[in-house]
Amino acid sequence: MTQSATFDTTDPEDIAGRPKPTYQQVLDHDSHQPDACLRATSYADLGSESVPVERYVSADYLAREIRLMWKKVWQMACREEEIPEPGDQIVYDIADSSVLIVRTEDNSIRAFVNSCLHRGRKLRAEAGNAPQIRCKFHGWSWNLDGSVKSIPCRWDFPNLSDEDAHLREVRVDSWGGFVFINFDKDAISLQEYLGVLPEHFANWRLEDCYKSVHLAGIMDCNWKVAQEAFMESYHVIATHPQILPFFADASAQYDVFGDHVNRNLAAFGVPSPHMAGTEPDESQIVGAMLTMWGQNKLLDVKNKEEIKARRELGDIARTAFTRAYGKDHSSVSDAEVLDALVYNVFPNFAPWGGFAPNIVYRWRPNGLDVNSCIMEVMILKRCPPDAPRPKPAEMRWIDKGQPWSDAPELPILGPVIDQDISNMGLVQDGLRSSATGKVELAQYEELRIRHFHQTLEKYVGA
Repeated sequence: MTQSATFDTTDPEDIAGRPKPTYQQVLDHDSHQPDACLRATSYADLGSESVPVERYVSADYLAREIRLMWKKVWQMACREEEIPEPGDQIVYDIADSSVLIVRTEDNSIRAFVNSCLHRGRKLRAEAGNAPQIRCKFHGWSWNLDGSVKSIPCRWDFPNLSDEDAHLREVRVDSWGGFVFINFDKDAISLQEYLGVLPEHFANWRLEDCYKSVHLAGIMDCNWKVAQEAFMESYHVIATHPQILPFFADASAQYDVFGDHVNRNLAAFGVPSPHMAGTEPDESQIVGAMLTMWGQNKLLDVKNKEEIKARRELGDIARTAFTRAYGKDHSSVSDAEVLDALVYNVFPNFAPWGGFAPNIVYRWRPNGLDVNSCIMEVMILKRCPPDAPRPKPAEMRWIDKGQPWSDAPELPILGPVIDQDISNMGLVQDGLRSSATGKVELAQYEELRIRHFHQTLEKYVGA
């Protein structure tokens, strides 16, 4: 699939009935102006067509999705820091496929189908380090570049040349410290696939971060149901009402870029438009945000009227990041230390922008089960200056039924994720008993979900 032409865009501020202030109007009054990428808008009217329920509940549709989409797209498999040394190997499983990603002796990264060419045993089930790739069933082994190293009783396979015995390679490339794989040898390059992403993230430099948290859990829903719960701010009023005093949910900006990238920009430190007429004052906004951050700091206020919440909160965050990372953040914008700058790369990779500890989401089918999926949450932190790169966190599974708020790694995010999870299984149940066979989407506030499905159709069919 080739990258589509740029969308014809209109100014989303002209959409009738859209609440004010818009995200761009919030930026107009910030104390520090943000990176130019946050000043861009790329809205497209994608219509009002409904989405068939079949896409979430049909095993046949999942099979088509695996064959026609998952086998064709670039997908984030791991972080480069997870395989820093020659011989480091990590496994990435997607649906019914498995890929072995390896750091070779020349420090390059290679990816191979994780299946022995003899009797098909999975070559590796978990990460580790070894000077070779070896099947534990009969001892066949390969060099780290995939070339055959040793076949016991080699004489008994006269029909098999060394070229035939070479591990089957999967395309691999990297960006921002992430390793991506693609099963399709004819796919467009990763650079073209990512579109505006490298440009937008150029100053945020995720390659200079390390993975400090990595949690995963099984959700009782299709992977798209779980992902779509994080693709709009429309649900905040009902699912996360506790953040309405300081989160401008209905003022969020939604942008689409080509086929594979979209984003949601939403401001913290600004009350929700749903609270019109009951807005807290600026000092209350600061206090509520500090409470969410787990801080009991009291503001030294002589004149409440002089407080500007985003500037105050931005200053607190800038000071904290400067102290924590040893790099001056005094000129960083309020938006880039406070806001939800959430990008999605089709089909399932969602990195947050900005300079705060960056959240990264990933969702995958749970094998071939259409009614369950794997959801992962990672947090990237800036590497400390003049110090060795910290070791990346290993993925830790959250037991089914255990609240994510129990995870000490997620003191702020865990309770919010639990609220999101509370909807997921019930959405899947409701979809299976749908009276119409259709899912209806808002034209603007659920634009990113609509964009996702239109791209999905380009791979799988309508």
